[in-house]
Formats: sequence, C-alpha cells, structure tokens
Amino acid sequence: MEKRFHKIKLIVFALMSISCVISAQSKFALNTSADIVSRYVWRGIDFGRSPAIQPTLSLGYGGLEAGFWGSYTLNSITSASDELDFWLAYSVDISALSITALVNDYYFPNNGKALGNFNNYDDVEGNGAHTLEAGLVLSSDSFPLSLSSYYNFYNDAGNNMYFQLDCPFEVNDYEVDLFVGATTGSKENPDYYGTEEFNIINVGLQVSKEIKITEDFSLPIFTSYIINPTLEQHYLVFGVSF
Repeated sequence: MEKRFHKIKLIVFALMSISCVISAQSKFALNTSADIVSRYVWRGIDFGRSPAIQPTLSLGYGGLEAGFWGSYTLNSITSASDELDFWLAYSVDISALSITALVNDYYFPNNGKALGNFNNYDDVEGNGAHTLEAGLVLSSDSFPLSLSSYYNFYNDAGNNMYFQLDCPFEVNDYEVDLFVGATTGSKENPDYYGTEEFNIINVGLQVSKEIKITEDFSLPIFTSYIINPTLEQHYLVFGVSF
C-alpha cells in the first residue's frame, strides 16, 4: 500500500510539474472542446447508429500539436463503436502552402482488448487494439482547395488508404465545405472501408454558422449531408460545438 501511494505521489508531482512548465511558457497552447452530433459518420461510414458526444483535448507548441479525440454514443448500451484516439501533428508554412504531417492512433476501448496491446495484425496472439495511420494535408490561402491523404501503416492487413479533396467557401454568414473522399480499398481487409477496390465513399457538404447567444458568446452549429455511393447510403447530421 505504501509503495502504491508513493507512485501516486510521483504521478501527481509529475503532472503538477508539467502544468507549471506549460503555465510558464506562453508558446504552449492548451485547448479543449466538444461536439455533440446526431450521428457519428466517419469517411462516409456510420459508427454507432446513435447521437454521440465527441470531446477533444490538445496541447500545441509552435507547429507541433498532440491531442486526444473521443466519440461516445449517447445511449444506455455499451457500444463497440466508442472510440478514443491519439494524434501527433506538425504543421509548417512554405510560401503560400500549408503542410501538415500527422500520425493517428485509433483505439476502441470496448473491443475487449487491453490498452497496452500493440500487436500487429499478423501476431500469433491475434491483432492488437491499435491501428496506426499516417496522414498528410496540403492547403493554401491563395487557392480554395485542400487535399488530404491517409495510409494505415500498422495493424491493417490491407494497408488501406483514403484521400479527400475539400473546397471551403463562404455564403453570407455561412461557411460551406464541399468534399469528396475515396479509398483504394483492399482485398486483404475490405471491411475497413467496405470495398476491395478503388471507390468513392464520402461525398457531401457541410454548412456551419455561429449563433449569437450574448455579446460575448456564440454557439457554432453545423449540418452535414453525406453520401456513400459504394454502400448506397446517405446521412444528414446535425452538430453543436462547445
């Protein structure tokens, strides 16, 4: 019991030390937010078939940012689609071009696998609890398009890839984003995006607006219409950001 208490004290001390360092360095940016959505639709695929709350916690320093993102269904049944991801990203501006390189760690806490299980898909003891993805996002202030690409490099037998093109613009007080996303698919793991070959799986638009509540507070809301031509499904999603 004494040893356990000593470990807890060390953890508390470490967290307090990190907090003091962050407070002392104005270049650090600590952010927290959350979305409440009527449906969790990711890259044209419905997860959970339920409203969800999606919190974010991030820490940035210069062009480097690390953070956690989660999605938890708002129903009374434990959902296998509940998700808790970690990401690490670095952004740099080269002339008018903005480049972001990132790594995402996808983890589903209710899949029956321990947090520390990092087995690969071909491990003799079975695949692990984490899927790792590398990404690259290119955008420019002088050109109203952004291109993102993602590649599963760990714990995916098919090394599935995903690409998305976004076209953001404004209409009166509304921010609009037109997007189209496609995957290479894979025969080794076709369930990941629902296809064995190249297909467009995510087409739609998102419209966002800030609703003024008081002089100092506005509530961002958004609505997305999403079509997955491959699965022949479509979704209308409403969300509120805090």
